Amino acid sequence: MILSTLAAPVRFESIVKKSRFLAQAIAIDSAESATAFLASVHAADANHHCWAYRIGDAYRSSDDGEPAGTAGRPILAAIDGQHCDRVMVVVARWFGGIKLGAGGLVRAYGGAASECLRNAAKTPLIELAQIAIACGFEHVGAVHQLIAQFGAEKRAETFASDGLHFAVELPRDRVAALQNALRDATRGQARIEEGPE
Repeated sequence: MILSTLAAPVRFESIVKKSRFLAQAIAIDSAESATAFLASVHAADANHHCWAYRIGDAYRSSDDGEPAGTAGRPILAAIDGQHCDRVMVVVARWFGGIKLGAGGLVRAYGGAASECLRNAAKTPLIELAQIAIACGFEHVGAVHQLIAQFGAEKRAETFASDGLHFAVELPRDRVAALQNALRDATRGQARIEEGPE
């Protein structure tokens, strides 16, 4: 399954038993950008600003004064349910005078976050891999050609006594094909290793 992030900020508003819920979502790349987004959407007259974000395996959420587990976790569940990553959702609530109960809060916060993300323009996140290639000088031209052919991006190129060493990054689903093509083009003489992500 390919995860997506948001192509642009998005908002969704709903009214539940006179309480107003405003969900706002944005693509983020760090905890710092999440904190900055939360500060930027803070409305002084709102009663709560509940939120969640996910960046890969890192995630956080906050109920911001609502009963524990009734806001932040449902917002995070909406992010995961919409297969999003590198995304933050903040749902502000203006209390309308009628208590919703724990189940009602879960549905209201989770529902606002889900609808917000469902309506969003998304960009697929492509999982990248890094590989190291070492080859003799006689194979440099073939290696350059294959790096370009497979849409790999050169991160580093260093000369050594035995030839050239490349560090390249490319979509993970193309790694095996590039490795096979490099072995064929260099008659097995290129050394290829998948590096740390």
